[in-house]
Amino acid sequence: MTSSTALLTDRYELTMLAASLRDGTASRPSVFELFSRRLSGGRRFGVVAGTGRLLGLLRDFRFGDDELRFLRDERVVDADSLSYLENYRFTGSIRGYREGELYFPGSPILTVEGTFADAVVLETLALSVLNHDSAVATAASRMSIAAGERPLAEMGSRRAAERSAVAAARAAYIAGFGATSNLEAGRTWGIPTMGTAAHSWTLLHDTEEEAFRAQVESMGLDTTLLVDTYDIRTGVETAIRVAGTGLGGVRLDSGDLPIVAAEVRAQLDELGATGTRITVTSDLDEYAIAALAASPVDAYGVGTSVVTGSGYPTASMVYKLVARQDGAGSWIGVAKASADKASHGGRKAAFRTLEDGVATAETVVVSDGFEALDTPAEHPDGRALQATFVEAGEIDTAHEGAAGTASARAHHLRVREELPVRALALSKSDPAIPTLFVEAD
Repeated sequence: MTSSTALLTDRYELTMLAASLRDGTASRPSVFELFSRRLSGGRRFGVVAGTGRLLGLLRDFRFGDDELRFLRDERVVDADSLSYLENYRFTGSIRGYREGELYFPGSPILTVEGTFADAVVLETLALSVLNHDSAVATAASRMSIAAGERPLAEMGSRRAAERSAVAAARAAYIAGFGATSNLEAGRTWGIPTMGTAAHSWTLLHDTEEEAFRAQVESMGLDTTLLVDTYDIRTGVETAIRVAGTGLGGVRLDSGDLPIVAAEVRAQLDELGATGTRITVTSDLDEYAIAALAASPVDAYGVGTSVVTGSGYPTASMVYKLVARQDGAGSWIGVAKASADKASHGGRKAAFRTLEDGVATAETVVVSDGFEALDTPAEHPDGRALQATFVEAGEIDTAHEGAAGTASARAHHLRVREELPVRALALSKSDPAIPTLFVEAD
């Protein structure tokens, strides 16, 4: 039995709904947009993630007896609102950037259309999912770029809330990580899982040799032995003595990694274990990974930094009303005009402008007076960025589950190739390409 996601919602959404039912504006056709005014941390691009999770949560966005009882007992809304919510089912449409797509300031990442009552209650759910997942994916993509062809494993479950850890593993996988330590992420999203032993395994045994021998007997010669519980040089020597030169790998979790990795590689080669891989962990982020580019490292394991967005745990996205019908049934664009928080009104179609396959701009076509401004499939020198996820309340299941996650990963790795070279730098800077707003013809 699934649990409702309807109360993963800020109270003011339901009080606005109640007020709109009272004054007659609840049924007014409206367009909400989820976007980010700026890229967190001076980063040069963002990565969209979380859409597939959001669609599954939307399916369970129902107000059952328990939810309605709570709202009634806490006097959150009145009787008319409870009656409306009892039958609530999102019947509008949702369009937006595919998971794994790159975004920039002002990109219309998600567009939610329906009645005001239909769409306003989805604000918190949409923002909580996409803000978290996109922050993780953006950090993960930067790490993936820094790692180059070397594989990355996500291993940050112990640094996140239990459900956030699963979501973070999924977002990291979409953005280029190849595996996760989290078994639930493997089961739910089809992500390859990995893991061998921690320092406690070595400490459990009377000697390091006993621990290594037992691990090899249990997991086979291709296992990775953690060699820095005690003295690293002794640990490496013991590992090869126990497993032989066919040992799969050793892991380093401490020390000055560039120096230690070089010393361990030299020692392994001297011992004849030229094919034994070196995996490094130890609080890596994109900068530490980049610093190891010239080191003899074969793979990375990243924990805290990736699940926390590498210092920026939110993508700073917002959810705003950008268009609605007036009392006469005509469409009008609406926008917030506050200093530093202004938004662009109107329904939008977005394109990635390309020159010889390289992104040069984010072009956003804005329309105020529209009846049904569908996103064109083609645009001069550009690639259409928006897809339809929900139509008349029906969810496109292609974006969900393990298949949707794999598709999002493939899409990200493909569109990342469009980035100009300056976007790959890790230093703080302006967005890699500008966002251009143009009026529809």
